[in-house]
Amino acid sequence: MISALIIDDEPLARMVVQEYLQAFPLIEVLQECGDGFEGLKAIQQHQPDLIFLDVQMPKINGFEMLELVDNPPAVIFATAFDEYAIKAFEAHAVDYLLKPFSKERFNKAIEKLLAQAPAGPTPVTKTNPLLEEAAQSPGQNERIVVKTGTKVKIIAVQDVEYLQADDDYVSVITAEGAFLKNKTMAFFEKTLDPRHFVRVHRSYIIAIQQITRLDPYEKDSHLAILKSGAKIPVSKTGYVKLKQVLGI
Repeated sequence: MISALIIDDEPLARMVVQEYLQAFPLIEVLQECGDGFEGLKAIQQHQPDLIFLDVQMPKINGFEMLELVDNPPAVIFATAFDEYAIKAFEAHAVDYLLKPFSKERFNKAIEKLLAQAPAGPTPVTKTNPLLEEAAQSPGQNERIVVKTGTKVKIIAVQDVEYLQADDDYVSVITAEGAFLKNKTMAFFEKTLDPRHFVRVHRSYIIAIQQITRLDPYEKDSHLAILKSGAKIPVSKTGYVKLKQVLGI
């Protein structure tokens, strides 16, 4: 048996998948989920072999949900947004179904899944840098979704004071504290609005609105003093970027 979840905010879409799956008794649907939060909880509870996943959902999208899963299962994307198709395949999805899809097209996706036996379905690799590209869907530049223990926290970008490289993670610093995100500094430099966030150092990205002053430091470097009192090193290159954004 192949255990599966259906994660989609549209009841009709979930019903269609259930109907088409009747032809494949080998696949057992353990639960239907209406959003990414519910889907994440169900994945943690059931550890399914497969998920049918929509991309655009309320609260957090499908790609953001996958980022929060420790060991992602195999994924068949089912969504109306064809712009994500190539990105889904780059994320090692089993297949990508563009809504509305026919029973014949659905069957091909399942056949592709079953053809991977006996090795089993190939899970999505959340650390694949191509998945970082896929995660840059609408809303991604307005929030940062992090996992704290068993809870999921959504941080509005306007609440971010600065970001700091932390080994294989990035620390997102807010007034509430620091939150680890399994991303790269390059990802955030590309994703965040350059009018409001500047990478001032290889290990730091700061929110422009948080800067109170810039102080000279050693040689050609500076220190950015933030409203919180934090002192962030600014490299020579970072200082040039800051002056351009600040118009000085």
